[in-house]
Amino acid sequence: MDQGFRLSKAAMGAANDFGLDLAVIGNCHTAALLEPTSRLVWWCYPRFDSDPIFSRLLAGDEEKGFCDVVLENMMGFSSSYERNTAIVSTVLTDAQGAAVKITDFAPRFRQYGRVFRPAHLIRIIEPAGGVPQVAIRVRPTNEYGKPIEDRSLGSNHITYQGKNVAVRLTTDGPLAYIEQETSFALTKPIHMILGPDEPFAEDIGSTCREFADRTRDFWMDWVRRLSIAYDWQDAIIRAAITLKISNFEETGAIVAALTTSIPEAPRSGRTWDYRYCWLRDAYFVVKALNRLGATETMESFISFILGIAAQDPLRPVYGVVPTEGLDEVVAPNLKGYRGDGPVRVGNEAALQHQNDAFGSIVLAAMPMFFDRRLPRPGDEGLFRFLESLGLRAAKAAFTPDAGIWEYRSRTHIHTYSAAMCWAASSRLAAIAAHLGLDESARDWTETANKIQDVLLEQAWNDKRQAFTSAFGTEDLDASVLLLPDIGLIEPTDPRFAQTVSAVEKELLNDKHVKRYAANDDFGMPEVAFLACRYWLIDAWWSLGRREEARELFVDSLRHRNSYGLLAEDIHPVTGELWGNFPQTYSMAGLILTAMRLSRSWEDRYWRG
Repeated sequence: MDQGFRLSKAAMGAANDFGLDLAVIGNCHTAALLEPTSRLVWWCYPRFDSDPIFSRLLAGDEEKGFCDVVLENMMGFSSSYERNTAIVSTVLTDAQGAAVKITDFAPRFRQYGRVFRPAHLIRIIEPAGGVPQVAIRVRPTNEYGKPIEDRSLGSNHITYQGKNVAVRLTTDGPLAYIEQETSFALTKPIHMILGPDEPFAEDIGSTCREFADRTRDFWMDWVRRLSIAYDWQDAIIRAAITLKISNFEETGAIVAALTTSIPEAPRSGRTWDYRYCWLRDAYFVVKALNRLGATETMESFISFILGIAAQDPLRPVYGVVPTEGLDEVVAPNLKGYRGDGPVRVGNEAALQHQNDAFGSIVLAAMPMFFDRRLPRPGDEGLFRFLESLGLRAAKAAFTPDAGIWEYRSRTHIHTYSAAMCWAASSRLAAIAAHLGLDESARDWTETANKIQDVLLEQAWNDKRQAFTSAFGTEDLDASVLLLPDIGLIEPTDPRFAQTVSAVEKELLNDKHVKRYAANDDFGMPEVAFLACRYWLIDAWWSLGRREEARELFVDSLRHRNSYGLLAEDIHPVTGELWGNFPQTYSMAGLILTAMRLSRSWEDRYWRG
C-alpha cells in the first residue's frame, strides 16, 4: 500500500465529498469506481456502457445507487491499490482503534486456456483489529437512477430485480443485517459477490480468496511483461493498467472513459457520455500500447478499428459493440455529479463529420506493417483496404468538419483535421514503399505533398505568427502542437517555434493548458485539458527546452488523484479534476510523455 493514513472529515466517510478522488477496478468486461472509504459509487452492468447498478456518483444529494461498509464511530481511513494490480485495499478505523479491511476487485485470470473475466465484483470485508461494528448497505438502481425496490432473499443471496436487469448479491455474511442495513460486530471475514442472478455452487469464502490470489497474480504477470521507462515507473504502470481496464476485450474497443456526464467545469452544461470508443483516440492509444509492449491489447484494438473502418459515412465514435446506436437522451432520474446536470446517455457526436478519423485509422494500423513482434503482419490486401480510407481522406482534407473538439453548432476547415488527412496519405506512401508497391508509393507521396503545400499555406496566420485552429481564423488551438508529432513539419521549422510561443501566451495558464480560448457552443472554456499539457511538454522537448519540459511533466504528476489517475480536465484555479473519468486521452498522454522524457536504463541502471 502506497497511500498514507488520512483522517476523515466527518464521522461517516459516506458523508464526504471526495470529488474524483476515486479508484477504478475492472477486468476488461465490467468496471466500477469506488471512494477512499470503499463506497462503490459507479458500476455499469454488465458492460461499460450499460445502465449503472451503482449510480451514486451522478445522483446529486440522493443516497441511492451505491454499496458501502459503514464503520461506527469511524475516525480515519486509508486506501490504495495493491502494488501493480487493479485490486484496491481500504482500511477504516474507529475511535477505539478497531479496524476493518476491505478488498475490492473484479476477477480476471487465465482458466481452461482462456481469460476468465465475468461481470462480477468481489468484496472481502475482514476485521483488522479489535471488534469493529459495521453496517453493510447495498442500494442498487436501474433505468439510470431509479432505486430497485424488488428484492428476494435466498439462503445465501439477495436478488435485486429491476425492470430490465437482475443482480444477485451472494455472500456468507448475515443476510438479515445486510437487507435491513443493521450494524453488527464483525468477528470474521465476510465475502460478497455481485453479479448475474445465477446460483453460486462453490464455497463463497474460499472462492473469493482464490479469485483474489489469481487476479493478483494475473496483474503482476501482466505488468512484468510491460516495457517501461526508467523514470516515473509507478505512474506509467498505473496508467497502463488503467488503459487495460478500459479495454472491452470481447470486441477490442477501448473506451474514452468509464463515466458519463461528469461536467467539464462547474455549472457549464458540458456533460457528455464518454463510455464509447472515439476513432480520434486510436492513434494515441495504439502509440501508447506499442511503446508499452502491450501488443495483444494493441492488436485487438486495431482489429476493432479496422472492423468499422469500411463504413461510409464513417462515424467519429462507436459503442463497444459498434453496431449499436448512440442516440443521445437525458436521464431524468439522476441529478448529476454534485447535482450538476444534465446526465446524458448516448452521444450526438456520432452524427458529426470529423475528418481526422481517416488519418487516425491509418496511423493506428501502422504497427501491422512495421512492428515485427506481431504474428500477423499487414499485407497488400490490408493496404488496398486502407487505400480506400486514404482516398476519402484526400477528398475530405479541405472540407469543413466539427473538428477534434466536436463543435456542435459550427464547422470549419480545421488544421488538425486536414493534417490527419495528410497523415493518411503520407503513411500510405510509406506502407506502399515497405511492401515494394512503387507506383502506389509515388502516387500517395504526390497526394501527400499536394495536401501539405496547401495546408501549410492556409493554416499559417501572419498576424498571429502561428498555425491557427482553422483556415481563415485567428483562433489558436492546442492541437496544432501535434503537427511535428505526426510528421507534417519538422520541430526545427521556425514556424513551429513561433506557434508554440503563441500557444504559451494565450493557452498556458499557471502550468495548465487550455484546448482553445475562444467562445464555443457553451461560452468561454473555463478549465484546462490535461492531455494538452502533455502536447506542450512534448513540443518543448522537441525544441530542446528539456529542463522546462521535465519540470512541467513532474508538476503534472501532482495533479493525479491519490490513486494515480487523471480525469479529462483540471480547473486552473482550484486544481480540482473535472470531466469524465478515468480519461484514456490523459492516461495515454502521461505514458507517451513519460517515455519520451525519461532517462535511459543504460544511463541510470546498468552503468550505476
